[in-house]
Amino acid sequence: MKKLALHWQILLGMLVGVLFALLMIQFDWGPKFVTDWIKPFGNIFINALKLIAVPLILASLIKGVSDLKDISKLSKMGGRTIGTYIITTVIAVSIGLTVVNVIKPGKTIKEETRNELMDSYSGDASSKIADAEKQKEAGPLQALEDLVPSNIFNAANDNGNMLQVIFFAIFFGIGLILIPEETAKPVKAFFDGFNEVILKLIDLIMLAAPYGVFALLAALVVEAPSADLFKALGMYGITVLLGLGLMIGVYILIVWVFTKKTPKFFLNGISPAQLLAFSTSSSAATLPVTMERVEEHLGVEEEVTSFVLPIGATINMDGTSLYQAVAAVFIAQAFGMNLDIATQLGIIATATLASIGSAAVPGAGMVMLVIVLAQAGIPEAGLALIFAVDRPLDMCRTTVNVTGDAAVSMLVAKSVDKLGEPHVRDWDDIYKNKPKEQ
Repeated sequence: MKKLALHWQILLGMLVGVLFALLMIQFDWGPKFVTDWIKPFGNIFINALKLIAVPLILASLIKGVSDLKDISKLSKMGGRTIGTYIITTVIAVSIGLTVVNVIKPGKTIKEETRNELMDSYSGDASSKIADAEKQKEAGPLQALEDLVPSNIFNAANDNGNMLQVIFFAIFFGIGLILIPEETAKPVKAFFDGFNEVILKLIDLIMLAAPYGVFALLAALVVEAPSADLFKALGMYGITVLLGLGLMIGVYILIVWVFTKKTPKFFLNGISPAQLLAFSTSSSAATLPVTMERVEEHLGVEEEVTSFVLPIGATINMDGTSLYQAVAAVFIAQAFGMNLDIATQLGIIATATLASIGSAAVPGAGMVMLVIVLAQAGIPEAGLALIFAVDRPLDMCRTTVNVTGDAAVSMLVAKSVDKLGEPHVRDWDDIYKNKPKEQ
């Protein structure tokens, strides 16, 4: 296993996990065995990644901002980052609307299947609708108000408060720039060392990645809904996957055109993060690995990755936005509704804004989809139609989210002349380079 590249190890772990689960479901005791004795190891792996997400953002972002030594550089990089993220999100939603209007997957759902889905998942839909109602009742500036934490320790207590942690880290970094360099030096030295420790912890956690994804995929297979429901929603799933595939093609093209890096270079560099995103369905959990791959394997300098990627994991949800566009039109088609151009343009705007507010955790896109449906006048109860296949599609759209973060970081790095050659570090490189005792 150690001789295989990391992405091949993870792929092998995923494949063995699926095959093991398929074997286990042949026995009456099999699914319970996987749930009780295999799934916990997958959860431990995800928890280990989530454990270092907030420390990583604090350490890397404070270090990255303070290293700029000039607030004008921060505003320049920030403007380009957010502007590029918004453009790619609009492209993603537009691709989603185009694909769903051409294929028309909602027309293939029979009334009997629709009623079965509504009965099976009405409870899940109701809980998401209730969560969305709370967000809709908030004032127009609620998002801005929520950006500033009243207590950084409370904010760091929940990975869903990632934007608040990012705000504090940037604010703290600006403070370090503005005080005398001699005074800031020990603080910067602490965060430099803290950042190195976190990066080393990521290397150690990734040694367990093949086994973690084995457990996650095995649990997913044994807990999947019936095959009949998947068949009924096959066209919808194919439509979403086609749109997501086209969006990855857009990223590859953008990187190729603007940075002159080949598709093979880009995909080889980011593939372990993509596979991990697929397994965990969480951009936040994958963030530590994304940062390591983009910096060490794609050649983006640390001051760019430490700024662009944490923000991207929170506000750049291209895969989620594309899925929301497809899902909204699919549900409308299933109910026999025809959406005019104005309504679909509204979906583009709402899905773009909703993706910024969507948490980087599994299932968060469902809550934001309720807001998109309400804006377009589509029955929110139709959410029940897509719950059966949401988890596997969530895995795929998270992969696109992470790929988009990596692509944008390369573009921003190129624009500020911070894109160089890869510099790969191994988990035990400090021992390899240590001189032998005489």
